[in-house]
Amino acid sequence: MKILSIESSCDETAAAVVEDGRTVLSSVIATQIDEHKLYGGVVPEIASRRHCENITGVIKEALDKAGAQLSDMDAVAVTNAPGLIGALLVGVSFAKGLAMSAGLPLVPVHHIKGHIAANYITHKELEPPYLCLVVSGGHTHIVKVESYTELETVGKTVDDAAGEAFDKAARALGFPYPGGVYIDRAAKQGDPSKYKLPIPNTQNPYDFSFSGLKTAVINLIHNARQKGEEVDVNSLAACFQQTAVTMLKNKFIAAANDLGYKKIALAGGVAANSALRSALAQAADENGMSFYVPELSLCTDNAAMIGCQGYYEYLAGNTADMSLNAFATKKLHML
Repeated sequence: MKILSIESSCDETAAAVVEDGRTVLSSVIATQIDEHKLYGGVVPEIASRRHCENITGVIKEALDKAGAQLSDMDAVAVTNAPGLIGALLVGVSFAKGLAMSAGLPLVPVHHIKGHIAANYITHKELEPPYLCLVVSGGHTHIVKVESYTELETVGKTVDDAAGEAFDKAARALGFPYPGGVYIDRAAKQGDPSKYKLPIPNTQNPYDFSFSGLKTAVINLIHNARQKGEEVDVNSLAACFQQTAVTMLKNKFIAAANDLGYKKIALAGGVAANSALRSALAQAADENGMSFYVPELSLCTDNAAMIGCQGYYEYLAGNTADMSLNAFATKKLHML
């Protein structure tokens, strides 16, 4: 079964052709990072306009690279939530047009489910149930993956997402957008014990809070500047990263142990962070757990993961008609 999939939830216009859920025949991404760098973050209106400009060419290229035509597809899958509403509407509207014109089933996909499904492409042996930590610019969730389509959130951020905190701390440190990769690089050259940063508490032991950590970095930099003191950028990056990774690792592993999971996975854009990947791999080994993480190219937004999840949604009968809409926010258990 071949699925043409579309992803446009933020600032990447992506299309892919995925066969039987786990084999990627093509994956094409048109990124807008260089343009949004000028503003230090994604500008929703610009993102929506670029999706309109790019989506036709991206889908054509995905079909061409797969050596296929629209008539060869068995379904069209598209991210319809959550994300930037204008950006999502471009992908959803285009997918509806394609599905209607070709007489194909239309499959809506939740963006977080897509990130989790990226693991199935890298690890073809992985099957539910397992516990997954989803960490990205907009989301930080601990998710019970009970089946390919049935998921339950057991912990989440109560304020900023981890990726958002990375980007804002990176901006304060003088790094360009997106800042996570620059913090990762700088941290390798710094002393992670030089600065003491807070680890916030949450009422739910599996929830996260990154706002205070981000603010502590910003305040430390501002205070140093007011006193004419020099900030060791590499060491502050190392301290921030180590604190964030420790928070993520400790709560995730605690949840896995408490809930009885021996299979754990990592997903989302921040899953590309080398310190987080390493810390969870080590923690899994120490706790007798199997650990799964997508290859780096599948951590950030892409349409291959949407095609993978779309396959399982289709098998479960989760298709939509032409009334399908986009939603900026949507809980995992909602269709």
